[in-house]
Amino acid sequence: MSVMDKLAAKLHVDRRKTKIPFLKKTSLTERKSNYGWIFVLPFVIGLILVYLPILIDSAWFGFSYVESTLAEDGITVIKTVKTVGLEYYKQALSTDFLKNLLLGVEQLLLNVPAILIFSLFIAVVLNQKMIGRAAFRAIFFVPVILSTGLMESIAARDITSGSIGMEEELEQENALFSMLNIEELFANMKVGTELVEYVVELVNKIYEIINYSGVQMLIFLAGLQAISPAIYEAARIDGASGWETFWKVTFPMISPMILVNGIYTIIDSFTRNNNIVMSAILNMYNSGGNGEGIATAQSWIYFFVVLLVIAAFAGLSSLFVFYQKRD
Repeated sequence: MSVMDKLAAKLHVDRRKTKIPFLKKTSLTERKSNYGWIFVLPFVIGLILVYLPILIDSAWFGFSYVESTLAEDGITVIKTVKTVGLEYYKQALSTDFLKNLLLGVEQLLLNVPAILIFSLFIAVVLNQKMIGRAAFRAIFFVPVILSTGLMESIAARDITSGSIGMEEELEQENALFSMLNIEELFANMKVGTELVEYVVELVNKIYEIINYSGVQMLIFLAGLQAISPAIYEAARIDGASGWETFWKVTFPMISPMILVNGIYTIIDSFTRNNNIVMSAILNMYNSGGNGEGIATAQSWIYFFVVLLVIAAFAGLSSLFVFYQKRD
């Protein structure tokens, strides 16, 4: 008899019918679901103790002007706070911030579908049985390592210092595709100009798409490997082709991973160092004067826009996401 059973016996309580949380007898599924809270508990504690006070101060600075002056000793900093209301938000919306925000959202609408489709395609290919499969997986993940951390900082420093010009870097990235003129390829096809421009843009950004698809590829690969082989065997017995198997079996089973990767890609795109909105906010913060307050207001506007985009994507994804019930 467990400790909870002994306690319930002393209190003359039936654990199966009681509403007391710590005495209620839970099923195996409920106990497993509680493990998720244990997993995220360190993040929740850090969010409450570290990030929440910072968010509160940031929201307060968006409505206040903080003036810092030095005391007579030349060391002590005296801060004077003045309430300015919505003045910073009005100034934030009167700048080129909205234009940069629209450009950032437009770039997001271009990059996210391309990254998800490319990473899913590569994951499906790497999930096949072939010689050197582990080596190919490592090769496709190498750009993720090279494009983060120290390597990214070195590349950004080289571009800033002028050792590698921006135009020269773009020419190097797109040199592979200079021999293929996509517009000429679609010239004799009755295809809309919008589609041609979209394809050309994707081709020009293929290097960037590969760099930012590594994590999504691994998540898709983990989801593909979690699909039971019995489902594929049943589909083959019923005479389903490979195309039908993908859309009737693989895609529904992998749809929760599409939701996860979509949200991850949206957040990653919005918070990337080369994001046009992030750069504009940082430049405003370093401009001096009221720049810090205006940048704070812009950050909160940007934060709510990101939430709206994620909510819209989650709402659209809920139309096709399939969750397998495990009895």
